Amino acid sequence: QVQLVESGGGLVQAGGSLRLSCAAKGSIFNIYVMGWYRQAPGKQRELVASITSGGSTNYADSVKGRFTISRDHAKNTVYLQMNTLKPEDTGAYYCNAEQLLGTVVSRYWGQGTQVTVSS
Repeated sequence: QVQLVESGGGLVQAGGSLRLSCAAKGSIFNIYVMGWYRQAPGKQRELVASITSGGSTNYADSVKGRFTISRDHAKNTVYLQMNTLKPEDTGAYYCNAEQLLGTVVSRYWGQGTQVTVSS
């Protein structure tokens, strides 16, 4: 089992910055990708950014150039640096990890952290 512990959400004005952290604990071997998803009220959860164990990154078009995802292997932690925040970035942000054991892929989620951007 993998536990994901998130931190760093909060309230910020438009144009401001926040950094989210997600620490993976437990049986963390063979985690090949970690990422951040967000869910706004009344909307589906969507991918914001992801990073593989090899360092390849993927971003939603809406955050390219503003958000940066990074990974510290020694701390088993993934970060999401969010700059130039917009009100439409508001939502609950969830950390995700995918683990491959043999041929079975297991997905894990954090508890979520709220990000609110005021205009």
